[in-house]
Amino acid sequence: MPNGVRIFLVYALIVLSILGLTTPLVVAQASSDVPISPMGLVWMALLAYLIFTITLVLQRKQAGWGLSVGLVTLVVPLVPLLLLTAGVIGGVFAVILGLVLIRGLLRPEARLWFNET
Repeated sequence: MPNGVRIFLVYALIVLSILGLTTPLVVAQASSDVPISPMGLVWMALLAYLIFTITLVLQRKQAGWGLSVGLVTLVVPLVPLLLLTAGVIGGVFAVILGLVLIRGLLRPEARLWFNET
C-alpha cells in the first residue's frame, strides 16, 4: 500500500471518528415536531460518502481514487475555520494537511494502487 493511500486512510478514519463523536449533537436537533433536520441530512450523506469511499479504497477499486480525492476537498473549508479559531498556525496546518493528502493521492504509485474494476 503506497504511503499516500495510508495517509488518506488515517485522515478518513479521523474524519469518521469526528463524525461519530458529534452525531449526538445532530440527534439532539431532531425534535418531535421536525424529525429530519437539514444538518442531519448533510451529516448522514457525509457519513455514507465517507464509509463508501473507505470501502472502495480498501478494495482497491478505480472509483475509490476519484472519491478519495473528493473527500480530501473537505480540507478546503477547514482552512478558514482553523484560521479563525486556531490562528495562523491552525490555517498553515490545514493547508499542509491538504497538500500532503493531494500530493500523496496524485503520485503514480498511489494511482496504480487503484487497479481493480
